[in-house]
Amino acid sequence: MLTELEFIEFRYSGKEASFLRGFKAVYLGVFMNVMIIAWVNLAMLTIIEVFFDIPAGQAIWYLTGVMLLTVIYSSLAGLWGVTATDAVQFFIAMAASIVLAVIVLNTDKIGGISGLQEQLPESTFRFFPEIGKESSSFAGTLSISIGAFLAFIGVQWWASWYPGAEPGGGGYIAQRMMSCKDEKNSILATLFFQIAHYCLRPWPWIIVALCVLILYPELNADQQRMGYVMAMRDYLPAGLKGLLLTAFLAAYMSTISTQLNWGASYLVNDLYKRFIKPEKKFVDIKKSNKHYIFTAKIATFLIMIIALFVTTKVTTISGLWYFIIECGAGLGLVLILRWYWWRINAWSEIAATITPFIAYGFAKLFLENVMPDSFLINRGTFFFTVGVTTVVWLLVTKFTKPVNKETLQKFYDKVKPDGNWKPFENKKKDKRNLFNLMICWISAIFMTYSALFATGKLIFAQWLDAFIWLLIALISVSVLLVFIKKTRIFD
Repeated sequence: MLTELEFIEFRYSGKEASFLRGFKAVYLGVFMNVMIIAWVNLAMLTIIEVFFDIPAGQAIWYLTGVMLLTVIYSSLAGLWGVTATDAVQFFIAMAASIVLAVIVLNTDKIGGISGLQEQLPESTFRFFPEIGKESSSFAGTLSISIGAFLAFIGVQWWASWYPGAEPGGGGYIAQRMMSCKDEKNSILATLFFQIAHYCLRPWPWIIVALCVLILYPELNADQQRMGYVMAMRDYLPAGLKGLLLTAFLAAYMSTISTQLNWGASYLVNDLYKRFIKPEKKFVDIKKSNKHYIFTAKIATFLIMIIALFVTTKVTTISGLWYFIIECGAGLGLVLILRWYWWRINAWSEIAATITPFIAYGFAKLFLENVMPDSFLINRGTFFFTVGVTTVVWLLVTKFTKPVNKETLQKFYDKVKPDGNWKPFENKKKDKRNLFNLMICWISAIFMTYSALFATGKLIFAQWLDAFIWLLIALISVSVLLVFIKKTRIFD
């Protein structure tokens, strides 16, 4: 499979499966994709505005130039070019971010790690928020309501569709996995990504962000997003300024090239090639390949144009982030259960995709105006959207016909999924596999969080805590390695 949307017609049957594949090609490839690109564009616009001290009206033209360059190389080289440039861009961005963190940390105003810790409240360096309070302070103790905590820890990870962390698998992570030479390499590459992305990459940014609290205390909530770039502009010598600007461009281009390639692959493979001009219409296979590649280049350019337009209409990054989370609330459970429960059908996924928009709109326009403040503080809109969506797709599943038996049998024979597939099992299933996978999942979560915390404790010279978290990380890795060998992953 070139994209995970092909999976829809492999798992489901009927016209509803075809509709869902085409609909999601546009929904994810264009609508959600341009939202994500606009989100990244806003961050880059901030860098251009602050670093070069130019107004937003001019900054958009500089951004267009950078984006156009990214479109050119990503459309010419395709997925291979995206992954090859990403590998280089990651190390450029990491190196420059570390350099900035070290330089800013050692300025006279900060005075190293010890000076940073002396000038900020002790609560600033806590790795866990205080739960149950109704406010949060960027410069002091981070506190969240019990409802928000439960949303983040207990619900959001399985309920919401989110780019790069799609419940049930999908997006550009799945695309990268499917481009590996075999399943073993895809699993190891993804595990490396988790460590590099969540444990190593954030810390240079966090250090600079903490220094900004001291260096620019006058920044208000709306201006705090500019602090990082201001530190880069004010404290780096000329040569290193260029290096870090290059790093930002590398990080930006890496993300944009991924999104453009991902969106174009949906539009061409799952919409144009599937419904508008199928491969069977071509006599010569070489001509068909050239035609689809040319179409992909056009699609890449069109996504760029739409994303630039959306960027000019969006004002806050956090607003976009919440919109994406809320409008995918409730979909995630269907995307997970379609692997584990044979009764899930295309109508289930269609209902779970559309309902969040209706429920979210009702909550924003009506409920938030009539409910008490605690409704907003405890993420009431999110819980309402998840609840309504879950009820709707369960009812739709119950009152619609299941996927035809031939399709499900073919899927089962190919994938050998765990869970409730009794009508299609042709031999006794090894039930231990699901247990082993659960242990792998839990140990991988512990591995990632403990490695993140261990790195932070080492940076802050809290040696005992660092040793404890590092020990937990090593134990988690050991458990993961033992149990992953007991699964069917590497068969």
